[in-house]
Amino acid sequence: MRVPARQECLRMLEAVAMPLHIQNHSRMVCRVALFLCDGLAGSGVSVNRDLVRAAALLHDITKPRSFETGENHARTGGEYLTRLGFPEVGEIVRQHVILDRYFAGRLPSEAELVNYSDKRVLHDSIVSLNTRMDYIVKRYATTASLQRRARQVWRDSLALEKRIFSYLPIEPEQLAENLAAGD
Repeated sequence: MRVPARQECLRMLEAVAMPLHIQNHSRMVCRVALFLCDGLAGSGVSVNRDLVRAAALLHDITKPRSFETGENHARTGGEYLTRLGFPEVGEIVRQHVILDRYFAGRLPSEAELVNYSDKRVLHDSIVSLNTRMDYIVKRYATTASLQRRARQVWRDSLALEKRIFSYLPIEPEQLAENLAAGD
């Protein structure tokens, strides 16, 4: 498996002229995801930390161009990274908005961690899952069909949150303060 190092990820963001505010969002998603990885590791749950780091940093790699093209940035981001020779990273990026399958394995997966972490970061701030999902519904769910889908993702994400935090010694609402304490 080929996974780009942190510096390579940052160069990739620069190469696509990633706006600073999206870079900041991606860095915060990465911080949350790595915090969760480390907490899970402390509970005996092993995930590939390097894979999570790369996918979290690169999850919005095609988002800037999607504003003009209307493309599905999760899908095209996954395709882009696969073409660059990072198919495992691309697979996680493809699922950062909606997972193919929630609870796919017995333990939380790298894709679940990146997906969840993205749903806890609004712009570059850690917020509650409900706050972020409410923002997503209001901003992106412009039709009745999209609203139904977004509300299902919201329910699935709440279940995912319970699953992830069942392995951690903190509650979801303590995430921001615990992440800040580690700085």
